[in-house]
Amino acid sequence: MNGHVNNVVYLRWMQDIAISHWVSRAPAEEQAKWAWVALRHEIDYRRALLPGEEALARTWVGTRRGPRFDRFVRIDGPDGEMCSQTRSEWVLIDAVTRRPARVPDWMETMFA
Repeated sequence: MNGHVNNVVYLRWMQDIAISHWVSRAPAEEQAKWAWVALRHEIDYRRALLPGEEALARTWVGTRRGPRFDRFVRIDGPDGEMCSQTRSEWVLIDAVTRRPARVPDWMETMFA
């Protein structure tokens, strides 16, 4: 409506990037044991990303806190300038019990 990518699109990209990062790094047998649930999202906008522009996204995780990780996603426009940066708080869930579980050491190493 405003001629640029809106917050719903940025949020979908953030989720897609987070899932792709997990799937590309975690062994399939571990993926079957765990799930991630988002608790909170914050998006900072710096410049509009216009329709048809290509973007580059990067993701990384912060320090684990029990069952939680902060995940960051930065999206830059074709000029290299930051369009948005997202910080999301994710909680690791045991796939069987559906209860939060402490993030194991190997996951922190895997995401580094």
